[in-house]
Amino acid sequence: MNYDVIIIGAGPGGIFSAYELCLKAPGLKIAVFEAGHALNARKCPIDGDKVKSCINCKTCSVMSGFGGAGAFSDGKYNITNDFGGSLHQYIGKQRALELMHYVDGINLKFGGEGTKLYSTAGSKFKKECIQHGLHLLDASVRHLGTDINFRVLENLYAFLESRVDFHFDSPVGSVTAADGGFLISSLGKTYSCKKCIISVGRSGSKWMERICKDLEIPTHSNRVDIGVRVELPAEVFSHLTDELYESKIVYCTQKYNDYVRTFCMNPKGAVVTENTNGIITVNGHSYEDPSKHTENTNFALLVAKHFSEPFKDSNGYGESIARLSNMLGGGVIVQRFGDLVRGRRSTPARIEEGFVTPTLQATPGDLSLVLPKRILDGIIEMIYALDKIAPGTANDDTLLYGVEVKFYNVEVGVDKKLESCHEGLYIIGDGSGITHSLSHASASGIYVARNIIEGMK
Repeated sequence: MNYDVIIIGAGPGGIFSAYELCLKAPGLKIAVFEAGHALNARKCPIDGDKVKSCINCKTCSVMSGFGGAGAFSDGKYNITNDFGGSLHQYIGKQRALELMHYVDGINLKFGGEGTKLYSTAGSKFKKECIQHGLHLLDASVRHLGTDINFRVLENLYAFLESRVDFHFDSPVGSVTAADGGFLISSLGKTYSCKKCIISVGRSGSKWMERICKDLEIPTHSNRVDIGVRVELPAEVFSHLTDELYESKIVYCTQKYNDYVRTFCMNPKGAVVTENTNGIITVNGHSYEDPSKHTENTNFALLVAKHFSEPFKDSNGYGESIARLSNMLGGGVIVQRFGDLVRGRRSTPARIEEGFVTPTLQATPGDLSLVLPKRILDGIIEMIYALDKIAPGTANDDTLLYGVEVKFYNVEVGVDKKLESCHEGLYIIGDGSGITHSLSHASASGIYVARNIIEGMK
């Protein structure tokens, strides 16, 4: 079976590649191979009643399937070059922003109309942050919400379904360069194509490393971000979230000069778990629908760790810390901030007596037995810094869930077209190690699709 283009991975990069190819070159024969399920078959079995924690499904419906790991996220598209990846270093800042705005327009067209676009431009909070040693990064943020984000994906799939051959539950075993094109093996069958786009996301990190080794594509180790997810009453951050929704705040610690940042802020949202390669970590979601709002806001505090020679396995380091948390807590650990700074573990009774009701059922415990001292010291220092612009952040009852780990793929060697050393093989999205966000991954998909179309003229 021959295709003009095969796309590996149906996350944001793969979806928007397919969309642009179908829109601008409708005569192309395109296939998408995805290790996970179709969108309507993606359902996590954790219901909080019969199934209370991860049961290690063969394919994690939260992390894999049509829509990728972003399908059940809160659908935040940050339009900025200040964070979310280094795409602009390959294609230029102006073009990167233009593509992100183009993606935003597609999201609005396919069901996101009426959602709000927030911006930090001219915000009074910039000055207030600087006065307390904090730095608010520039961004425009389109918040779709988990519910609207899912609707957009449903509509995009409806558009693509008749134009693209989708192969769900079809992990790709190998990619081989052959006869001016590529051979793709999946479930014992081989498929050929002229062009191949790899967009496997964060959950495909180990697979990506193996493929790069097989094809002798150069890579270099990337960072890993380690930290906790903070949950507190929504009122504490309401003056920020009402105006900005997502505030990316960076702090340089006085003790170690390490950078700690807020990430993935979810006003009136819920804390959730995710499974990456069998490791249970924590994340957060929020909804556009007011009926699904909670009384709490949650966000991550992350410390980025870069390693020098001879150590090269940054993801392995993050995995070892996450596994320790899983071993001690049977999954995610939760601790009151007051208990942490007093050097005592949280207990079910202390959590129950607190003024913040957890939105995730986690095991009360002691994060100081899991996180390295340097990382934990940085997180504590950041919480006290945030308390100056959002009083109440450092309250005793503020909840910390651990661990949150953001695994980054090795950065793959590609050129300005995001093309590898094999002509016609493109590597995009978070699987490339170049993008770290929905907006950047989607923009990289559009960019590569346009390059393929231009090359075929």
